Order: sequence, then C-alpha cells, then structure tokens
Amino acid sequence: MAILSRDIAADRGTDVALVDDEGTRTWAEFDERVNRLVNGFREVGLTAGQTVAIIAGNRREWYEASFACSHAGLIFVPVNWHWVADEIAYVVEDAEVVCVVAGHRYAEEVAAALEDQRCAGVRLALLAGGGATDHFENLEEFLSAQSPAEPDNQVLGGPMFYTSGTTGRPKGVKGALITSAEALPPEVMQLVSAGFNQVVPVPGTTALCGPIYHSGQWAFSWLPMVEGSSVVMQHKFDPAGLLEMIDQHQATNIHLVPTQFKRLLDLPDEIRNNYDGGSMEVVIHGAAPCPPTVKRGMIDWWGPKVIEYYGATEGGIISYIDSNEWLGRGGSVGRPQPDVEVIVVDDDGRRLGVGEEGNLYFRNATSGSFEYHNAPEKTAEAHLEPGVFTSGDVGFLDEEGYLWLSDRKIDMVISGGVNIYPAEIEGVLAGHPSVADVAVIGIPNEEYGEELKAVVVVQPGVTPDQALVGELIRFCREHLAGYKAPRSVDFTDALPRTESGKIRKGPLREPHWEGLERRI
Repeated sequence: MAILSRDIAADRGTDVALVDDEGTRTWAEFDERVNRLVNGFREVGLTAGQTVAIIAGNRREWYEASFACSHAGLIFVPVNWHWVADEIAYVVEDAEVVCVVAGHRYAEEVAAALEDQRCAGVRLALLAGGGATDHFENLEEFLSAQSPAEPDNQVLGGPMFYTSGTTGRPKGVKGALITSAEALPPEVMQLVSAGFNQVVPVPGTTALCGPIYHSGQWAFSWLPMVEGSSVVMQHKFDPAGLLEMIDQHQATNIHLVPTQFKRLLDLPDEIRNNYDGGSMEVVIHGAAPCPPTVKRGMIDWWGPKVIEYYGATEGGIISYIDSNEWLGRGGSVGRPQPDVEVIVVDDDGRRLGVGEEGNLYFRNATSGSFEYHNAPEKTAEAHLEPGVFTSGDVGFLDEEGYLWLSDRKIDMVISGGVNIYPAEIEGVLAGHPSVADVAVIGIPNEEYGEELKAVVVVQPGVTPDQALVGELIRFCREHLAGYKAPRSVDFTDALPRTESGKIRKGPLREPHWEGLERRI
C-alpha cells in the first residue's frame, strides 16, 4: 500500500476519506487507487523528477493523483483551472510536463492547450469524470488496467505551485523537498505534516470550499489528510451549501478567505440560524487582509475559533494569531512561529529595530529555502542572503514581538484571496492596437478587498469611450483567465513615470485609497 495512506487504510479502511460533489471514497479505495496510479505512471515510463500537471477541480481524483505523485518521486503542478489554453500551454512547457490529469469540466480548454506545440512533451493525458477522447485516456479505464499491488521503491514527490510574477508570466516555486539533491522517502512528508498539523484537529474532517490549486487550500487539506483527516469538498463555493456540508459531515476545520467570510455573513438570518456548527473547531483564514468588521462578525457568529495566518507560497507559514489575541490587538498578523526569524531592513539592507517600518524578510527553518523554476535571477531578487527571502511586504515588529503589515512593496493585487500581478495584464493590454501606454492597479473593493483597474493612454486618433472600455476588458478575457481582467478602465493623457522611465503607481492608487485606514 502507499506509504502515506497504508496505515490509515489498514486501521480505518471502510471510513470515508474523500467526499466531493459526485460521490465518496473510503480509505481502502483511496489507497488502492493511489497504488494503481503509481504503477500506471511507471508503466508508461514516467520517472522520478518528471512533472505532472493536475487541472481537475475540487474532486477526489485531484487528491489521488497528487498522492500518487508523492509516492513516485514526481513533481505535481496544481494548475489554476480558470486559465485559458495559452496560459496552460505556457505552464506545461515551462514545467516540462509529461503527464496531464484533467477534470471533465476543463477538457475543452486543456484539449486546446494540448494542440499547442508547447505541449509536445506530454506523453499521457488522463480525463477524470469523462470518457476517452482524441486527446485523453479515460482515467477509470487506465486505473483498471493497473496493478493494485504496493509499488516498490517509493520516492517522495511534491508540489510546484505557480505564482504570478512582477515581470509577466507565472513562475514555479520549488520547495526544499523537491530540490533536494538526494531521493527522499515519502515518510519525510509525514514529518512535515505532523509539525504543520499542530494547528488543526487531527484526525478530523476538513471542509474544503476554495480551489485546491491554491497553496493555502492545499496545505490545510492535503497535509491533514496525511495525518488521517478526511476531506469533504465543494467544487464551487456556495455559502449556504457550505453550512449544510459542515453540519452533515461534522467538519472540524476549514480554510477560508475574507471574501468567503463576507458572503457567509451576508446570508439571510433564517439560513444562518439553521447552522449548528458544533463540530467546527478551527477556522483558518489568510491569503489576503481581512476587514476588521468582517472578522469581528465571524468571531461573534462562530466563536473564538478563528485563527489568522500570514505566509507565502515561497516560504510557508510565517505567523499565526488566534481570536483572543487579535481582539486585543486587531491588525497584527501574530507572533512569528518559533522556527521563523523575521528580519526588517531598509532599502539599503540595514537591519531595523523594534517599531521601525521596513522591508520584511524571513528565514524559515522548517520549510527551508526555495527557488523559482527556470528563473535564477528571480530567485536571487527574492533573497537577502541564502535562506532569507521576502514576500514583498512592508511592516514592523512591535515590542512584544508581534508582526504588523503596513504596505505591499511589490506590484501585486490581492483580490478575493488570489494574488494577481499587473505586469501580466499590462503585457496583454499593451498588445491591443488602441493602447499606447497602460498601468494596472488595485483599488478598494468591499467584498474582494481589491479589484483591478486599468489606466490607459490611447493611441493618437483613438476615441477613449465606453465602447473601448468594453473592448479592452473583452480583449483581456480572450487572452487571460477572467479574474485577471480589469473591472474598470480609466483614460489619461500620460502616465506618471520616474526619471528612469518606470511607471509610478503610487499617484495612480492614492486617490482611490484616500480616507481609508488600510493601504492594502
């Protein structure tokens, strides 16, 4: 049996391991299917160190594929399923993907990507929830042809999350576990999970309602599963349905983002009053700043079980703060974890003292160092020194050791808990024949935290009207995932620039944030 699931399958084989919108999987079934996938991957010639892309939605097969990779020494890339074919093809080529596991909802877009020459290296494409097509083998038929026997020589594999960059295309983040010079056994992941899961009840039941391709959603569901937690999931967030799911399956922990908090709080009283929630022990939130009124509303409703974390795909969890601590000092993201060192420096790299605001850098002894795939220059830019990295945020440590964030230095927008880098959008808009110059910024949004606005200088002779606004937004949607399209477009005669020619986004953002307590 697969090392990470065999003991659980032996002890609790008939217990439910996974529940999605379409059915359930017991631990024994899960373990056998992971074995079959490992054996199948090896049968078609996949070897340790190669890459598998998973574009499958919140479904049982996503966990099965990722667990199989983790026993076969394969790197798995959780692909954002909102991406269009061009974006998928880019990642397939950049990550050197040799196998794709797709969910039926995304078959058309993935098939279009597979037609692209950049996907020529893909030798196996499996479709979950659908039949075989010209581009895919049916996953169930593929599994049925494989041996259920425990694979020999199991080797640890792990995730490579793609995070958008300040200079265009997303880059893969390779953690220490998959950049190790030596082959590691899967048991290493049990050690990682044991430490991580100190914050969540294990064994328990994880409720998943955010996209599993997000590193936070992955960490707070996949790692508890290694320790024996089951996972019940929604493919698409439905606040009323989530409350029913929690009560029905007696979920004990959940990861939410502020936008989901807001949608839960906006439910009618009759729906909120029908929610029992007695099983819920820990509510974890992060990924974006949360408006204090929204967070207080959740604590008032669900009780002091809300834990906020601050972290990054690149460096794991930096700090936690529980409800009582937060109520006493609202705004802090908590004390750093014992194995994390926070270093505050000015623009010249000089270390700053207590209460002094500066650029935040971190050394995480647990997660180790990381690198950006195929981007050594970007890896170097993110590090102050080996093992000391930045998330691009600005902040300070107070006299009691609590970390406070005050601004975001890198050019990033967080909308609904999703990191969006304007450079990629600007690159697309700059290719429109009516655009002479463009900047994309984040402006306040009550529900999502921030939303995207494009500020455009049009070409001579072009009329900057509402028809052009609609055309530019549609143009973005044709070339990028929908969530990257600006919600609004402003026109201007010229963009403010530095003497070196770089766009100064501060003057563009400031009028929209004036009078607000927050800058991010």
